[in-house]
Amino acid sequence: MQTELSKELGVEHAIFGFTPFPAVAAAISRAGGFGVLGAVRYTAPTDLERDLDWIEANVGGRPYGLDVVMPAKKVEGVSEADVEAMIPEGHRQFVRDTLAKYGVPELAEGEASGWRITGWMEQVARGQLDVAFDYPIKLLANALGSPPADVVQRAHESGVLVAALAGSARHARKHAEAGIDVVVAQGYEAGGHTGEIASMVLTPEVVDAVGPLPVLAAGGIGSGQQVAAALSLGAQGVWLGSVWLTVTEADMHAPAVTRKLLAAGSGDTVRSRALTGKPARQLRTEWTDAWDDPNGPGTLPMPLQGLLVADAVSRIQKYEVEPLLGTPVGQIVGRMNSERSVQEVFDDLTRGFERAVDRINRIAGRGERA
Repeated sequence: MQTELSKELGVEHAIFGFTPFPAVAAAISRAGGFGVLGAVRYTAPTDLERDLDWIEANVGGRPYGLDVVMPAKKVEGVSEADVEAMIPEGHRQFVRDTLAKYGVPELAEGEASGWRITGWMEQVARGQLDVAFDYPIKLLANALGSPPADVVQRAHESGVLVAALAGSARHARKHAEAGIDVVVAQGYEAGGHTGEIASMVLTPEVVDAVGPLPVLAAGGIGSGQQVAAALSLGAQGVWLGSVWLTVTEADMHAPAVTRKLLAAGSGDTVRSRALTGKPARQLRTEWTDAWDDPNGPGTLPMPLQGLLVADAVSRIQKYEVEPLLGTPVGQIVGRMNSERSVQEVFDDLTRGFERAVDRINRIAGRGERA
């Protein structure tokens, strides 16, 4: 399952695995794929340094990368406190009322929120990069489009490829113009922030728009047959995120989240602004329903929404309040119905890929693969 891009990066399979869990990222690389650690939850550079040290010690010398979230345009002189002050009191009251309705306990006195998504803020992401470039990462991905030009230049000077996610051919062309090396075409089915075009349509559009730049297909991919389909559409690999949420190496902290993921069907997700202020696919819960209710105050733009709900999400997760408990995940959740190791997922992906290629060869009259 090799392509020009996977050969360039020195990986056996053109499967790129995005995950917030260091153990999962390392296991993906050890299994022959390319593990990409999500950095958005790291508010302290020392925490990221600790986990990159762990990956270095456990990745077996295999390549890996980092995913950050930063805007292409820089906003000067704005602190987290400045942003917090922009949140209307009516929205804060809505959060308090919703949590009270479901009896969500307060955090213990002095206990800080464990879910501060300040990684959306550029100064935090730049601190993450100051750490990351001290490690032998091979790929830097940005989930909010092209990173600033100086970041692209810094990565290239360090011999690091730069990837950016795109939800349309227009976005992909902007990435190419910005000097991006790899475009991730993320379809509507994907978990987390995603656009409105489905993968089957989006992937070939992006391939045609930016060729010969390599394209990774993302969104709704969780089987080897789907990997084969993505490569047949012109992608040089696949970018998988949701499928790793239920692997045994994942540290979800809240067992109830894993139970809900395993029980969910492909129709049990929703694109909602409830988590960050931008449309993000996640499990549909009574929390997302409350924010999407037209009688409510509505969500705030990024990064206000993420700061507004940070403590609430931490409380919901800590006390596992199941009606409100969710997580970003794609429509592929309908296939995620058992806990498996990363290696078992890879074994299933490679077997399914081989079956799909054999099937196409038979249809084309070429017989089975040797």
